[in-house]
Amino acid sequence: MRRVFLGIVASLLVLFPVMAADQVPDGTIELSGGSVAVGIGYSWGSGHLVFQGKSYPLKVTGLSVANVGASDYTASGSVFNLKRPEDIAGNFAAAAAGATVAGGASATILKNEKGVTIQMTATRTGLQFTLAAEGMKIALAN
Repeated sequence: MRRVFLGIVASLLVLFPVMAADQVPDGTIELSGGSVAVGIGYSWGSGHLVFQGKSYPLKVTGLSVANVGASDYTASGSVFNLKRPEDIAGNFAAAAAGATVAGGASATILKNEKGVTIQMTATRTGLQFTLAAEGMKIALAN
């Protein structure tokens, strides 16, 4: 499992040179949830942001254009341009084209209206999953 994850991370470095090589992430993000789709789908989830040594719970919702299907997903990635935890909240859209990497994983770069960028890899189980490239809303959970 760890070997697969390291392979996915290595693939991200090749596929998405959008982030400067010397840019250090401001935080990390981990998400998990589900998705249901019949033409236009709905995804939901939860997770956490790690920023300056503290963990902040998150809630995720979004619409995506997808095929018929239902699935569960896990996603993780690096967060850039984050000045304070509240800046993670917002509507994220694809900042770069997504790509499929080995083992049913996909990679994408998302950006919100505050300039926060997430470089993320997601894996899915089930019939279909699109990492809401058309839109994903992240909020700090209470």
